[in-house]
Amino acid sequence: MLGLAVGITLATVIFIKFLEQQESKLIRTILDWFPAILFAYVIPALITYLGGLDMSDIALHDWSRDLIMPLAILTVMSALSFKQLKIIGIRPILLFATGSMVIATIPVLLVWLAKYFRPEIYDLVVEQEYWKGLVPIVGSWIGGSTSQLVLKEVVECPDQLFITMLVMDNVLVNLWTILMFQFIKKSDTWNGWFRINDQVPDFVPDHVSTAPDQKSSLIITSFICIVVLMLSYFLIQLFLVKILILSLAGLLLGNFIKEWNHALVLKIGGLLIVTIMAILGLKLNFGSFLLPVPIIILSIVWLLLHFLAMLALAVLLRLHFAWIAIGSMANVGGISTAPAVTAAYNEEWMPYAVILAILSMVSGTTWGLLTVWLFGFLA
Repeated sequence: MLGLAVGITLATVIFIKFLEQQESKLIRTILDWFPAILFAYVIPALITYLGGLDMSDIALHDWSRDLIMPLAILTVMSALSFKQLKIIGIRPILLFATGSMVIATIPVLLVWLAKYFRPEIYDLVVEQEYWKGLVPIVGSWIGGSTSQLVLKEVVECPDQLFITMLVMDNVLVNLWTILMFQFIKKSDTWNGWFRINDQVPDFVPDHVSTAPDQKSSLIITSFICIVVLMLSYFLIQLFLVKILILSLAGLLLGNFIKEWNHALVLKIGGLLIVTIMAILGLKLNFGSFLLPVPIIILSIVWLLLHFLAMLALAVLLRLHFAWIAIGSMANVGGISTAPAVTAAYNEEWMPYAVILAILSMVSGTTWGLLTVWLFGFLA
């Protein structure tokens, strides 16, 4: 099964890179609506679904988490210069934080409103303590699985309720990822409609040079990346700590090593992100999309209000609309999907997605505790 999974992943990555190089008008039109990197997510899922295969627990997922993703973070962050970081400023972080705040507070607000308009929903959530299933979702979206499990224990969420919410969480993240891929591809059009002219300069060359004077740069950069990855693999066990250290290491390497090849690491980072998405696709379960309509409606309202709040703030700040998708996926998706969605617009922006996703990882439990505190007023 592992060999088959590796084969599906490699075949998908090769197909995606082939697809990206096509100049056919029909293919370009398709990719405008369905980005190539999204195919990396869906193709493995279709293969496993149609073949009746369960690849959710194979070792490849551990390899992705322990090796591929750390290397992707290291390479992507090393492509970021301090000059780029300075140009971006505080506005995207404000947008991201607003998205987090809305995720943490909206479920409480919706339940409070239900007290006056739909008392039966209020009774279900508050009196029957279904709110204990909503809190781990807040932790999952903003902070990831660690925050989700911590908050489950904090509110003493029953296992059956937790599993039900876990299914809903999976459905929402998968659907939202697809929607954000669509949105970020059209962000320039949105900017035009709202007359927003907010651009980030291009710093990194699009092509990797193999000229003789650049070969030493390629070798040095590749060697250092492998050494740092191996050191992190053997010396750092905690995933969050590993991501933080590799992000900082990448930022320092890219800015202080003169021979660092920024074009190379950006290309490698982009390829690794596609690989991660293909591996994630092996886990995607189309059967989990079958949920009761009321749960789906509640979930859609929750996410739509999160999106609309970020949209309103982006317009107010005159901020590039791509940041809405990046900030939203850093919240809802996390360290793997946020850079992937960003790459569908501009690979050079991936480091910013990583930074926001890290902020999400370290703040998720805190936002979840805020939700618990607010629900305390209703209970």
